Amino acid sequence: MLKIYSKKQGVSYTFGVSPTIELLEQRAGDVVRVILNPKGTRNSGISKILESCKKLHIPIENNQRLIEKLTPSENTYALGVFNKYTTKLSPEHNHIVLVNPSDMGNLGTICRTMLAFDFTNLALIKPAVDIFDPKVIRASMGSIFSLKFEYFSSFDEYQSRFKHIIYPFMSDGETLLHKVVFKKPYSLVFGNEGEGLSNKYKEIGESVKIPQSSRVDSFNLSVAVGISLYNTWKKLK
Repeated sequence: MLKIYSKKQGVSYTFGVSPTIELLEQRAGDVVRVILNPKGTRNSGISKILESCKKLHIPIENNQRLIEKLTPSENTYALGVFNKYTTKLSPEHNHIVLVNPSDMGNLGTICRTMLAFDFTNLALIKPAVDIFDPKVIRASMGSIFSLKFEYFSSFDEYQSRFKHIIYPFMSDGETLLHKVVFKKPYSLVFGNEGEGLSNKYKEIGESVKIPQSSRVDSFNLSVAVGISLYNTWKKLK
């Protein structure tokens, strides 16, 4: 019997048609079953889900009541049940590093933005939000299924594994973003929504500042990551 999501359980869920399609395309081997809501038969993505499940021999169940039990969102037409899995970051590729992220919506948005700018490696420094929470998955529109991600108990643990050039993003960073010459492989490091990064990160790498007006004191985390990713991606074009 499926239960409302808990971090302790071994499975998680996709809430919605688009995240479920991404799950089937990227992590088919982890899918347990797909549950459909009969109210969504006219949704254009349902036929794609049905076709994929048939091809992959994944069980399908029509159960509106179960969907409504598992998700607080109205009009959820598809729900994928999948086993949680682990991935390993690539030492050759550039990384996004989030230190103690706490907002599920921000994390999901960051995952989606990463893919938009060809970043596929995400390090999460604990304590950190659960990337398998369905709210994160929905905010990412299923983008997490195309990423490699790992949790680390501390930033020191992360650095012991990877010898990337570190670029911590700080409100009082020493170098303006557009003046930074990024050296690969590099890690773009961001603090959490409330406190940002401590001053010790200025000693770890070249601290970076995103220029802004004085009308606000800081950027939303997902916005800051998006601006940074666009600028690094643009320099490759």
